[in-house]
Amino acid sequence: MDRNLDHPLRTTMVNELHARPSPRIEAPCHAVYLAFKETGDAASRDRARDVAHLSALAQRHGAPRPSEGDSHYSATLGRHRVIWESHTEFVSYTAIAEGVPPQPYDPACGAVFSADWQVAAPGRRVTAVMIRVEMMPEDDAQIDRDLADWFSRESLAAFEVLDRSAIVASDFRIDPDGWMRFAVFVRPGTRASRIGRIIQRICEIETYRAMSMLGLERARRLSSRLNELEPDLTAMVDGMESGGSEATLHRLLSVASQLESLATQSAFRFGATRAYEAIVDDRVKALREERYKDRQLLEEFMTRRYDPAMRTVRSTEARLNRMLERTGRAGELLRTRVEVDRSAQNQLVLESMDRRAELQLRLQHTVEGLSVVAISYYAVGLLGYMAAPLADAAGIGKNVLMALATPIVVGLVWLGLRRLKAAIHHS
Repeated sequence: MDRNLDHPLRTTMVNELHARPSPRIEAPCHAVYLAFKETGDAASRDRARDVAHLSALAQRHGAPRPSEGDSHYSATLGRHRVIWESHTEFVSYTAIAEGVPPQPYDPACGAVFSADWQVAAPGRRVTAVMIRVEMMPEDDAQIDRDLADWFSRESLAAFEVLDRSAIVASDFRIDPDGWMRFAVFVRPGTRASRIGRIIQRICEIETYRAMSMLGLERARRLSSRLNELEPDLTAMVDGMESGGSEATLHRLLSVASQLESLATQSAFRFGATRAYEAIVDDRVKALREERYKDRQLLEEFMTRRYDPAMRTVRSTEARLNRMLERTGRAGELLRTRVEVDRSAQNQLVLESMDRRAELQLRLQHTVEGLSVVAISYYAVGLLGYMAAPLADAAGIGKNVLMALATPIVVGLVWLGLRRLKAAIHHS
């Protein structure tokens, strides 16, 4: 087959499907998981810093260093198998080791990720999970005693997953050492690949839950700002009939610009929250959980504790969009009103100009009449002087001659001015 026929990104797209395989894990074992996110615009961060931080960890343990531009890395660091993944906004580290410590959830299990190395991370820790994987005891009472010792009863969720192949439990609280604890009791005969998928999904659920909760904090800050802007918007809309349209429009544009700025600042976070929430829901369903005794299901815990937070994010985003729509509609109404007011003002100006034009026309007619009289007066006078000798010879008095000439002169002057005016208008 001619590989030149392939799309340039074909291989990359296929490799992406296999970039994050589930680890194969034998029980008993334990896993520690960390996720780091930069506090600013993490999506456009310098990913070379993440690779450099990973390289420092690999160098400490004498493991091969990752290549520049890698988004996935796996190596053995001491007794741990470490998996690193780079995501849109965060990077994650999973360290898995055989066996379980005598002291459950011993902080020493996380020593592979030393404190000074974590401090040097480009971002800040958003997730820290410790998972203890044991074989399921024959006596269910032992599981109950372990859960009572390890977790808080008030928020404990315990459920069977993947066709009852394992029991997963957690209280979703952070212990005094900063870890969120999960317990997994695996039935004998469960394949290593299935155990790996369980651990992977637990880590993904907790990570994407934490990332989606960032939207709640943004929603709370945004809600506070909307509480400040909404009374102003309502007052402007209510006062549109009585207030000055121009001044109200300028105030409305100010509010609209602030709302647009808030929408721009929140768009990515709210979009990411929706995506992360969808992933959490998908991973919860993928576990195919079933009730263990009378314990709380993970889905029930999410419904009570997690879903309200996501509804708050969605309602805040919807409120922002509604305020933007209200502002847009009010702006259109105000602009229409301003245009109507300006049209009315222009109409008054035109009417005033018409009145002035009419007055000017009347004045012009008056001036034209006076001009005819004045020109005729001088013309008759000149004609009297010129025709006086002829009048005396004919025996006609000068006054009679001027009286007879006056109508003729006036008519000729009037006709001449009319023709002159017509010639000016046609030129």
